[in-house]
Amino acid sequence: MSIRLNNKVCLITGAAKGQGAAEARLFSAEGATVWLADVTANAGERLASELGCEFRMLDVTQQGQWQAVVDEIIDTHGRLDVLINNAGIFRANRLIDTSLEEFHQVMDVNATGVFLGMRAVAPYMKKARAGAIVNISSVAGMVAAAGAFAYGASKWAVRGMTKTAAIELARSGVRVNSIHPGAIDTDMLVEVGQPEKLVSRTPINRAAAPEEVANMALFLASDESSYSTGSEFLIDGGLLAL
Repeated sequence: MSIRLNNKVCLITGAAKGQGAAEARLFSAEGATVWLADVTANAGERLASELGCEFRMLDVTQQGQWQAVVDEIIDTHGRLDVLINNAGIFRANRLIDTSLEEFHQVMDVNATGVFLGMRAVAPYMKKARAGAIVNISSVAGMVAAAGAFAYGASKWAVRGMTKTAAIELARSGVRVNSIHPGAIDTDMLVEVGQPEKLVSRTPINRAAAPEEVANMALFLASDESSYSTGSEFLIDGGLLAL
């Protein structure tokens, strides 16, 4: 059985729980050297200990913290092959009820964090003429997210940044793609409210396990997806096929 990420060095944000933790476990099992990053220290350190990985505190809205983590990885391994921009937050408010403070908070984590991550790793990947960046967006980055105005705006931003970065980095051998999950069985699904309503609208009629998102991230991080860049990959149980 092949080890699909053998010898690859990977950084995963939002890795302490949910989709990020599932990605960390799968990537480790597939031979990667994984660095976990999150603002939740206890859970992140426990997972790192379980997997034999490194954990670093990282507030993705802080440019200096990004640079410190990426520089440490480069100093340790000489390269960084994969970035999974997984960190994100959800807030449920309509346009007229969204405060400027809330809008900035959501955009800072979900969009600016992705921008800072891509900008931090891109020079090293370009120099190596290889690399894969996977940005976690949402179905809310494909269709309107009524009732979650700031969240929808942030996830559309991720989709747009992914495409632009993919074009800019393609000739340097760096691939950039986005994943757009629907109803995933994580804490965020509960935060969305009425998760059973979202699941009932999904043709497959269930929520996905975080591991199902991790499997898609694995494909995009691996050399198996070597001709895929600037693309959106849906994991939504058929929701947007309706």
